[in-house]
Amino acid sequence: MRTEVVSEAGTPDRPNEDFAVVGLPASGQGGCAIVLDGVTPPEDGTGCLHSVPWFTARLGGALTELTVSAPDLTLPEILARAIRRTADAHSGTCDLSHPRTPQATVVLTRWSDDTVEYLVLSDSALLLQSPDGTVTAVLDDRLDRIPRDRLASDAIADATVRNKEGGFFTAAADPSVAARAVTGSVPRHRVRALAALTDGATRWTEKFREGDWTALFDVVRKEGARALVDRVRELEAADREERAFLRRSKTHDDATVVYAEL
Repeated sequence: MRTEVVSEAGTPDRPNEDFAVVGLPASGQGGCAIVLDGVTPPEDGTGCLHSVPWFTARLGGALTELTVSAPDLTLPEILARAIRRTADAHSGTCDLSHPRTPQATVVLTRWSDDTVEYLVLSDSALLLQSPDGTVTAVLDDRLDRIPRDRLASDAIADATVRNKEGGFFTAAADPSVAARAVTGSVPRHRVRALAALTDGATRWTEKFREGDWTALFDVVRKEGARALVDRVRELEAADREERAFLRRSKTHDDATVVYAEL
């Protein structure tokens, strides 16, 4: 099995808020891949004493332990338990009802000898490649379906669309959001390889339009995960002044790629 994990902070003066892991049980049977994209907080705070990296490390650690050790649980059950465990770790010191309490997008996939299961929550992406080379993107596109005027400011987004019906959902402090995730499974023999990516890496396709999902997957498979991140950084730097592609987005975002050949 070939696996790769690359995760790079957007800028050296800020900590990386992403989390990534490939879990391979000691039994040698099956495995998992997990990617989280921590949501950068506003300057006026989150109601929490802890940083986003603190949150993603704990949520990611709980997801890893549960996914590897509890094959009887479904992926939504695993996410719900991991969110509750993480919330319990700071509910006594922090206001977890704050709309910007630390939170993250989630890609969670688990494979056995027979099946590949997946869960996607918010705007990170999972790509599945079949033996004939076809690439299928598993996406939670609710954020993209929200009218731009409803996202005109962070305050509006927090009040009306963040973790709200008719809006979009992230893993924060409410375990019930696990039921909102995009989930499914495919037979193991129909998946040759997979890639999980945060939106800092999917910019190559979604922002800069350098190629479709198949082209992006080919970059990772043939040149490596590092090559994709490097390409994104070059495109970001070229668009720094013109903002033709990034518009309101930050120039450089944390970028994470997990790749696994099954």
